[in-house]
This record gives sequence, structure tokens and C-alpha cells, in this order.
Amino acid sequence: MNLTIAKDQILIGLQAVQNVVGSRTTLPILSNVLVRAEDGHVEFTATDLDVSVSCKVEAKVIKPGATTIPVKKLFGIVRELGGTEIDIEVDEKNICTIRCGSSFFKIHGLNADEFPPLPKFKDDKKVSLSQETVKAMMKKTSFAVSTDESRYVLNGIFISLKDHKMTMVATDGRRLALVDEEVDISEKSAGEFIVPAKAVTELNRLLQDKGDVEIKFGENQASFALKDDKGFSVLVISKLIEGNYPNYRQVIPGEAKERVPLNREELVQALRRAEIMTSEKANSVKLAFGKNTLAITANSPEVGEARETMAVNYKGKEMAIAFNPRYLIDALNALSEDEVFFELIDELSPGVLKINGPFLYVVMPMRLS
Repeated sequence: MNLTIAKDQILIGLQAVQNVVGSRTTLPILSNVLVRAEDGHVEFTATDLDVSVSCKVEAKVIKPGATTIPVKKLFGIVRELGGTEIDIEVDEKNICTIRCGSSFFKIHGLNADEFPPLPKFKDDKKVSLSQETVKAMMKKTSFAVSTDESRYVLNGIFISLKDHKMTMVATDGRRLALVDEEVDISEKSAGEFIVPAKAVTELNRLLQDKGDVEIKFGENQASFALKDDKGFSVLVISKLIEGNYPNYRQVIPGEAKERVPLNREELVQALRRAEIMTSEKANSVKLAFGKNTLAITANSPEVGEARETMAVNYKGKEMAIAFNPRYLIDALNALSEDEVFFELIDELSPGVLKINGPFLYVVMPMRLS
């Protein structure tokens, strides 16, 4: 294999794939990146056997071929090189020579045949939509994914494709985020699956504001092919979480008694300040709604107390309800709208955060001490 590649192109390729490589792996090949050169481009692929990421970039290929190279070493070298053009040559023993200006490196690679092959997907289960849409949907749900490994079905985002709608749901049992968008889905492409947190993290990092994403899924794997108009393409393939996602619809409260419009930025700032005065033992803030005012208070015996007041449009009866402030802050940070709506039934029922759009966030209240 022999090729010349621009430094910015190889950096784009390696930055896209290298995050999935674990530092402690029992198989040496999993510390390596598969480098395949052909027809004016180079494809970089890395995997940890659960999530695989592949990225294609432009290069001048003199002699096509494939090898695998330790990804952290290769990335370290390329990042520090001074020139803009890099020559890479690999011999039949998988020894990779890198030249750039006055710099010269030799790295020992491994045979490309040892690298785990990527799964293939049928064309019947697929849906295509804009990267911007998927990125926004994941941002509005991924913060609520559970990290409790004993409830493994909650360790990812549930995706449902049916009735010309794509729905994403994440919950950790104490809060639930849901968003849906209208999408063109054929009868054959309908289905449901759970994408694990690691793949979600990679997608949050790789999804752009331009271009499209094609999602394909099978029994136990899903793929996300990201393409933009500049020729940049990334493929993320993930194993799916097996098991049945709980019935999330029954968690969503019924008719709200009060619907309070709030300025998102003002609310998040007030909650952040109140959160400073919470502790591990007393990690709640109280939201007291009175006539046209909202008082946010935090009180922990060993730390002290905080009080914030906001002018709000509220005409209902006085009501006080407590929440973990972090759960409200996470949701508000994931939104970009100026105005949010807080829906309440009573002091003991879950609160619901909404926007003028297809988003809903349910958060369980805490006991008022």
C-alpha cells in the first residue's frame, strides 16, 4: 500500500474513529485502526466489537491495499507532524513507513485479515432523514439515559419507527425524555430498537448540522450512515440492547391542572444558583408557585440556604413541589427554545416540561421535608 494524504484529511479520519478504541483490550488488533486505500480515498475503521466507526476521506492512492496500525500511536504522530502532506507506505510484513518533510517514522502493524469484519445490513429496514434532526432529537433525550447497569434495557435510547413517526425515549426511572418527528417510513421499515449509550455518545459527537443520515437496523445491530455535501462520510455500527423497553406511555401524567410559561434561561440560571446550596443528603430544590411569582429555595442544614424569585404568569392556587435540581437543569440545557412550559397536577404528581414542539420531559417530585 502506498498513498499521499493531506494532514487535515487523515486527522479528520482518525478523530472520527479513535474514540471507540478502549485503552485496555485483550485483543491487540482492537487497539489498531484498519486502513484501507483504494480509488482516491482511504477508509479508517475502529471497533471495540460493540460499536464500530468507519470514516472515508480523500487521498492520492498510488498502490491500493489494507493494513492495521496502532491508532493512538498513528494519531499521536500525525497530530505532531509539521508539514501538510504525508506519505504512507506499507510493506508485505505490515510495517508502515510515514514521511512528512524531514520527519520519518516506522510503525509495526498487523494483517488486515485479522480485523473483525463489519456486519452487513439488508435494505428493507431503513429510514433516511437529516443529520440535524437526529442530532437535535438525541440531544433532547440522551441526558436521561440510565447509568444503572442492573436495569440494562434503560442504558440506551429507545427508537421507534412507525406510523410515519420517529420517536426517541430515554429514562432512568426518575425522569423521562421523549421527542418525536414526522418521518417518511415505509411499512417494511417499521420497527423498534434500543441503541446503547456508547453508540449514542459517538453519534452526538459525529452528527453534523448539514447532510443526511441513513439508519438501517436488523435483529441485533443498527447502522447510521452520515454523509454531507462535501464528500465527508462516517458509518457508525452498534450492537443493540436486547430486551423489552418498559411501557413509557403509562409514566406520562394525564391532564395538567396548571400550565406555567417560563423563560428557559432565567429558570436555568436560578436553578444553578440554588443547586449550590444543596448537599448529598438534601439534594432537592423547592419550587413554590404563588400569584405571578415562583420562589425557588434550597435548604440543607449542614450547608445553608438559597432563595430565588422569578416573575411568572401564574394565576392558580399556591403550590409547592420539590425536584432534584440537576434533573431540571439537564433538560433545560438540552433545549434551545426561549420559552418552556411547566405543567403541574399537584405536589405529589410528576412535573412535565414542554416546549412549542414535539418534546416532553417527565420528572418525578421529591418529598418536601
